[in-house]
Amino acid sequence: MRLLAAAPEEPEEAEEPEKPKKPEKPKKAEKAKKPKKAEKAEKAEKPKKPEKTKKPKEPEKPEEGGDVAEAAKGVLEALLARLGLVASVVSEVKPPLGGGDAPGVISLNVKGDDLGILIGRRGQTLASLQHIVRLILAHQVKARVPIVIDVEGYKQRRYDALRALALRVAEQVKARGRQFALEPMPAYERRIIHLTLADHPDVTTESTGDGEVRKVVIVPKKQR
Repeated sequence: MRLLAAAPEEPEEAEEPEKPKKPEKPKKAEKAKKPKKAEKAEKAEKPKKPEKTKKPKEPEKPEEGGDVAEAAKGVLEALLARLGLVASVVSEVKPPLGGGDAPGVISLNVKGDDLGILIGRRGQTLASLQHIVRLILAHQVKARVPIVIDVEGYKQRRYDALRALALRVAEQVKARGRQFALEPMPAYERRIIHLTLADHPDVTTESTGDGEVRKVVIVPKKQR
């Protein structure tokens, strides 16, 4: 048998030679960034206007009515406690003596037993106590406050008695045509006499003397 001749193997395709890569173009050197122009100097801030100096606050005025009255009541109660006296205090705001636009008067009435020690001779102890309370309260509220302290209605009774005395003596001076001097009195009692007879058609009043002996003289208007 004839051996079939082996078919010649097809020659393997020759691999195409790789195309030489184009040499990469050298990257352009980055241009050195030009230094930024120096930033413009910041505008100088306008100098702030100096703050206006605040005016010091004026001392507050005492509050109206009840608050100041309650403060005065507290001061008096504290003093009475230090004196060892058992008493209660009733506060009230009254219109000023003689009327007008003056601020109301804080009236403090002390109630209790055996309080004559607070009144003293001719009301001198009571006048001193009233002065002390006024000073303490004025320091607290930074203002003067009119205060009248009474003990068991002593001043009210004295007020009524002085008004009656002034009117009675005024009628006597009018009838006799001669002036009359009353007994020495403290300032607030003399003021009651002056105010009671201020509008009297026939008499007028004047004060004479010094200190504790200062007194009111009731004079007929015909003699002036």
